[in-house]
Amino acid sequence: MIRLNKYLSEAGICSRREADRLIQEGRVTVDGQTAQVGMQIGDGQAVAVDGQEVRKKAGDKFTLIAVNKPRGIVCSEASQGGDMNIIEFLNYPRRITYAGRLDKDSEGLLLMTDNGDLINRMMRGSHGHEKEYEVEVDRPFNDRFLRALEEGVYLKELDVTTRPCRAERIGKRKFRIVLTQGLNRQIRRMCGELGYHVQELKRVRIMNICLGHLQTGGWRHVTERELEELLALLDASAEGDGEELDREEREDRQNG
Repeated sequence: MIRLNKYLSEAGICSRREADRLIQEGRVTVDGQTAQVGMQIGDGQAVAVDGQEVRKKAGDKFTLIAVNKPRGIVCSEASQGGDMNIIEFLNYPRRITYAGRLDKDSEGLLLMTDNGDLINRMMRGSHGHEKEYEVEVDRPFNDRFLRALEEGVYLKELDVTTRPCRAERIGKRKFRIVLTQGLNRQIRRMCGELGYHVQELKRVRIMNICLGHLQTGGWRHVTERELEELLALLDASAEGDGEELDREEREDRQNG
């Protein structure tokens, strides 16, 4: 037996959290019946999302690509009306989804895969995986601004103080920042609290994978070496997780 949201994740449909949302919306069926959040399924049961059958392919090599997302493209699998989402923009021949969002007004590195388990491992906030950005604000700043970013900024809208991070100047109005968390519009909110407005924001690195010279709107397959390094980093960050596994993961391990 396997939990339904894990099955959908490992089939590359979406993350476990997104799977629960699809189930709650009544878009998932098991053997023709509307699925319920938390249910488990066994071998041979028919799972479908929006009427399309979902199957896990044993031994199938997963896809992982690096995309240079342009501004104006929305990180979503749902139709955005007048805006194009990343799935429509890429029109990739295989179903893939994103590992970590970039907001509509931001650009840069986005990783996309059909391996839901990889997404879950990369997005686990407690592991503090690094993401690096280059940011331009609306006016020159001083060193106190950078120190404030590094020490952590209280975000009133979210009622949270950001984790300490690294920041360095790369121009009169530009800086580089390395975060280990992914709060909603975090950098824009941090700068706003300090009296600055973000004009340009580009993500240039996720863990060991760099944007490099990938052209805007372009994509490439992650190399074997990059993938090996990424998996090694994920394995290292997962050490000692045994006592921190949530109830769902413990049940998954018990039920195979």
